[in-house]
Amino acid sequence: MQAAVYLEDQEYIALCDLLKLAALAHSGGQAKALIAEGKVRRNGATETRKTAKIRGGDTIECGGAVLQVFDGHTPDDGE
Repeated sequence: MQAAVYLEDQEYIALCDLLKLAALAHSGGQAKALIAEGKVRRNGATETRKTAKIRGGDTIECGGAVLQVFDGHTPDDGE
């Protein structure tokens, strides 16, 4: 799975929150466990900080999923 995640009006999102938002973890506890076990990569390197600040331009990989993080709002197909 590949997905684009937009930060909307935020400067960053905590890594554990991003994993929940993208449904790669069912709970905050599961997200933190995945991170602690070294199963999450940020820009190609293992990320073990549960609340690492993920910003536009970062790429997160977890369980075969790849998330591209962008600044700004989700593009509206109708406009």
